[in-house]
Amino acid sequence: MGLLDRFRFGRKAVDPLAVWAEMLRAGTTTKAGVTVTLDSAFRVAVLFACLRVISEDLAKVPFKLFAGVQEPAREHPLYDLMSVGPNDWSTSFEFRETLGLHVGLGNGYAFINRSGNRILELILLNPAKVAVEQKPDWSLVYKVTGADGREQEFPPEAIWHVRGPSWSGFQGMDILSIAREALGLAMATEASHSKLHDKGVRPSGLYSVDATLNKDQYAALKKWINENNAGAESGSVMVLDRAAKFVSTAMTGVDAQHMETRKFQIEEICRFMRVNPQKVFHTDKTATHASAEEFNNAHREDTIGVWYARIEQSADKHLLTPKERKAGLYFKFVANALMRATAQARAEYYARALGSGGHPGWMTPDEVRALEEMAPKGGEADKLPAGANNEPEPPEIAPKQAENTP
Repeated sequence: MGLLDRFRFGRKAVDPLAVWAEMLRAGTTTKAGVTVTLDSAFRVAVLFACLRVISEDLAKVPFKLFAGVQEPAREHPLYDLMSVGPNDWSTSFEFRETLGLHVGLGNGYAFINRSGNRILELILLNPAKVAVEQKPDWSLVYKVTGADGREQEFPPEAIWHVRGPSWSGFQGMDILSIAREALGLAMATEASHSKLHDKGVRPSGLYSVDATLNKDQYAALKKWINENNAGAESGSVMVLDRAAKFVSTAMTGVDAQHMETRKFQIEEICRFMRVNPQKVFHTDKTATHASAEEFNNAHREDTIGVWYARIEQSADKHLLTPKERKAGLYFKFVANALMRATAQARAEYYARALGSGGHPGWMTPDEVRALEEMAPKGGEADKLPAGANNEPEPPEIAPKQAENTP
């Protein structure tokens, strides 16, 4: 029985939330002398924070199927599949969060379990176990390695492939490989700083005496220094006698500019991930309370807005048929919650939308209530208000009666 048959008829054999445990297991050694693997990269706080920013923003707003202009397609099977849960064990939030983690590093794959033309479920695949190839005729084939180690080929219509930035056009670039030097330096700097603190931030140096020490005296002195000024005694006062001197030969954390290097690496990794440093709580003097709204606007436009468009179009292409797209069906992230301003700003916007202050109204009270997640009132609340400058609707003109002719 093949992988496709197991998905369609049996219990699911693939862990849908598996992370890339085997991807880049051998790793790649960087110029900083650090080997970057998926596991070690996840331990770089800023990379993991960037991935969480992307994946959680993809998951925390509704992702719905619409028909026409903002009309939810509730009768279509894909509506519940994407807004509630794409399979038996995942919520919509969990599915999109994990998909965001995958595609944030290059590629996300989901198996499309179909019965005829109907999609029954979507099952996330471990990106490390999926390979995509482009044949000479430009068609694509996906090779998936199962839990038993066997490889099976699938056509493009069986795989929902969400690509990150791509050079080839059919596969997203490997972000870990591209950013490995920045990640390696961040790891090396953290390790170096950890070693400094392991020594109590106490510099090593030379302990010198006037007299010449024999082998036994040298061993005894070394033992005394280790017992009295290392481990739990690190940083304690060193008492010297017989004209002994201690000369520091190592740089402090300030001299080595550890903090400056680590701050720079935060910004460098954020550049690779296209995430504003303020979103991973890395701020400087330019980040103030007054500028917070503008930083959030920049994040919506420059980061998450790009991901929304990427996944919306990918879902339209892979999950909808040409006939359904022609009929006006489309997927969309409902991102109003991310756009929500302060209560005062919303009140001013709604007032203008309803026609106050001499502005033509363009929203109904019920539409405003919907944005605030309030139940509609109906009746007059479902009609456009007549603002100060609104032209009254022209009265209906009865059709002209035909003249009686003999």
